[in-house]
Amino acid sequence: MARIQLVLPDADKDQFVKQARSEGMSLSQWLRTAAHERLERTHGSDSWSLRELESFFQECDELDGPENEPDWGGHLRALDVTDPTLT
Repeated sequence: MARIQLVLPDADKDQFVKQARSEGMSLSQWLRTAAHERLERTHGSDSWSLRELESFFQECDELDGPENEPDWGGHLRALDVTDPTLT
């Protein structure tokens, strides 16, 4: 396992240590966990959590729009598609 030296302002270090201890972790473990969470947010994943899916569909339900979905032809007309393979 690699070791790194990290330069932190004292106030940040104190806050990080306090938070790590409150979560039952060492500072090192807490920093690794935070870094992994940041990577996940940055790079994302192909799957969404249940909470994310529920939130997404709730937001979709709240959007203004027609009560019923248009049929496929309606979608094509809205997109002005001229490719005959799509009809």
